[in-house]
Amino acid sequence: MRTWQLQTAKARFSEVFERARTEGPQRVTRRGKDAVVIVPAEQFEKMTERPKPKGTLLEFFRNSPFVGLEMKF
Repeated sequence: MRTWQLQTAKARFSEVFERARTEGPQRVTRRGKDAVVIVPAEQFEKMTERPKPKGTLLEFFRNSPFVGLEMKF
């Protein structure tokens, strides 16, 4: 992963963008500390996607270990 200083990344944003698309994530620092990582949209989607539920809500309740359990309130 290549690291860019903020000023350089701003001045060469098109290059940072292209490298993120072709080479992978690009790290940007600010005042010597990690600030952001630029990643391709596809990679971001994979990193943030939620797991798909298995079955319906009705099936979830039907398969509950509490089915048939009597509760007193």
